[in-house]
Amino acid sequence: MDRTADLWGPRTPYAPGTPWPARVDLHLAPGLSEADVQRWVPSASLLHSNGDAMDIAVRDGRIVGVRGRAGDRVNHGRLDIKDLFGWQANASPDRLTAPQVRRGGRLVATDWDTALDTVAGRCRSVLKDHGPDAVGFYTSGQLFLEEYYTLTVLARAGIGTNHLDGNTRLCTATAGEALKESFGCDGQPGSYQDIDHAEVIALWGHNVAECQPVLWMRVLDRLHGADPPALLVLDPRPTPTAREATIHLAPRPGTNLALLNALLNEVIATGRVDHAYVREHTVGYPELAARVARCTPEWAAGICGLPAGEIRRAAELIAGTDRLVSTVLQGVYQSHQATASAVQVNNLHLLRGQLGRPGAGVLQMNGQPTAQNTRECGANGDLPGFRNWANPRHVAELAELWSIDPAVLDHGGPPTHALEMFRLAETGALKFLWISATNPAVSLPDLTRIRRILARPDLFVVVQDIFPTETGEFADVVLPAATWGEKTGTFTNADRTVHLSEKAVDPPGLARSDLDIFLGFAHRMDLRTRTGRPLITWQDAPSAFAAWQQCSKGRPCDYTGLSYQLLREHGGTQWPATPALPFGTPRLYAEGRFWAHPETCETYGRDLDTGEPATEAQYRALNPNGKALLRAADYEPPPEPPDDAYPLWLTTGRTIYHFHTRTKTGRVPELQRAAPEVWVECSRADACRHGLTDGDRAVLTTARGSVTARVRITGIREGLLFLPFHYGYWDHGPDHADSPPRRDRAANELIATRLDPSSKQPVFKTATARLARSEPHR
Repeated sequence: MDRTADLWGPRTPYAPGTPWPARVDLHLAPGLSEADVQRWVPSASLLHSNGDAMDIAVRDGRIVGVRGRAGDRVNHGRLDIKDLFGWQANASPDRLTAPQVRRGGRLVATDWDTALDTVAGRCRSVLKDHGPDAVGFYTSGQLFLEEYYTLTVLARAGIGTNHLDGNTRLCTATAGEALKESFGCDGQPGSYQDIDHAEVIALWGHNVAECQPVLWMRVLDRLHGADPPALLVLDPRPTPTAREATIHLAPRPGTNLALLNALLNEVIATGRVDHAYVREHTVGYPELAARVARCTPEWAAGICGLPAGEIRRAAELIAGTDRLVSTVLQGVYQSHQATASAVQVNNLHLLRGQLGRPGAGVLQMNGQPTAQNTRECGANGDLPGFRNWANPRHVAELAELWSIDPAVLDHGGPPTHALEMFRLAETGALKFLWISATNPAVSLPDLTRIRRILARPDLFVVVQDIFPTETGEFADVVLPAATWGEKTGTFTNADRTVHLSEKAVDPPGLARSDLDIFLGFAHRMDLRTRTGRPLITWQDAPSAFAAWQQCSKGRPCDYTGLSYQLLREHGGTQWPATPALPFGTPRLYAEGRFWAHPETCETYGRDLDTGEPATEAQYRALNPNGKALLRAADYEPPPEPPDDAYPLWLTTGRTIYHFHTRTKTGRVPELQRAAPEVWVECSRADACRHGLTDGDRAVLTTARGSVTARVRITGIREGLLFLPFHYGYWDHGPDHADSPPRRDRAANELIATRLDPSSKQPVFKTATARLARSEPHR
């Protein structure tokens, strides 16, 4: 079977309430069979957020393939095509194998002592001259839990900076924010097993077929089995997911909140609210009901460009079942009024009491394999263990755990988000920026500005990665890292499942694990507690995991019942997992109890319209007993609608064949052949209007820049263009040796820096553009 053509493999249909049948996917290097494999080493997927368990095949010290693990709760043996083939990137000949430092304007190879001494020396100099506010760390959603926690401790407790965030800011900051706004705390309420029981599955801006293919296989097997669920899909594109929908709603870009408010209106107006559940377990219903009272399906139809009857049909699906599963992803998170919209999905479940039961749950999905760890370890805009930066008692807990003065953690405001860090660098306030396992010179919006910031002579840039990247071109020091299969650690997927990934082979050359790099830096900085002892006492992954367990104890993401041995024997396990419940917790909030009490909550909430944080006193007055919160928000039109200069909407997104900026998948022959170049999707009417046919080269232009791409004519709604964001410049040289670099390929050349007011996540999906035929290069 050619899995690049048959993307989801053969069906194994099953009925509701029965186990999902196993199907083991396997891919080995040419000429090898399972009998030729010398060792199978347990791990899980790195190239998406689903957390599919697999075993790495090893022969003669090399990775030679992968096999899905049939007994794991997440995937029952199945693998995404990126996992089947992606392991080949580890052996790519252009891996970074030695540290580099900039000398005379060029990066030159050096040894680890020189590289880390240079980094630590510059950091000490910046601290002496400018203080901790001049130091920043920008990390990933692809490291291991043990590495994030180590980075958090050295940055927040050791350096004392507030400037630490992950590239999860770009993909799932809204997921965490929406969960906090509704339930008082981060953490997915639902479980993938809810698919096995659902009567209705609602996919809100979530092209699951391409973003989480194995979860889509589970959905497809339900759809092909007895008594299949209904499928509701919200997406402006005719994706593979949408083609299977019972109801496909394709609204105008930027109108998600209007549509969701209309669905809430219809649930309330038709008497489908579970008032007993709402009275017992929520606050905020009167305001929500009042604010959506005018949001009828007819009102939303004019805004969204949808028939009012289709909106009513969708509301009937949602309101007519006791087993509703919702998933949410970038079509909501990266769009206009992102947090406000994601919260309304939570509201639909709260109004119907659809939480904490088999087949009744919501999954505010993640986009990266360890995005959940970034958030729970505090390597993003929150404190570790889902603690509340505005609660002095939570800050004191961390200070006591780390044996530091609480004032080190008190910055008078929330931790700094990624785009603010780059703004601070732009002004010259940030002097030192350490970038690990992410590629902002392709992934951030307004790339001309980002390149200008990274090139500032007063900004010292450290880049820690496994390959040369577009960001690495701006580095003062490059640190070569080990990757998946070359180190040991844990990572947690989108439904709270923790897996252990063990070292299968040695990294190439002098490359080191991210954990060893952070520990080496911490040692050189001589970071100390208030009693003079070393701040970071762990030396390897198991001892780092033990340190994290103490930090998580008693918090929603409690890991104290887990161990490497349990994960080896039991496989994927959902937190919270305590000594009393070592095999985990399938669903949160099963009895309507939430982590929302003023003493325990992760946040006091924000105004969804403005993003303004609430005070502790305001929150206590609103929610003294820690119930779930029904938060309302009013629809506002997007600030940059199409006009004469830029008459088309532009949205960006993923393809199944690639991950992020292709640093791994672009080096895998099967995946690169399947999607070698950037393309633009448009409707037939828009193509005809611009004199274009399928396969023509076209230029997309916005107020920020231009991109050249091949035209694909699809059933996308008229007036909308789609551009995948994966393509950068590492494999895209100039036309001639003496030509300047071409900057006409990356989607983010076109996107403005505009943030959701609550989550501070960039709005990638509501730009405007014009389209024209491309003139051939001369």
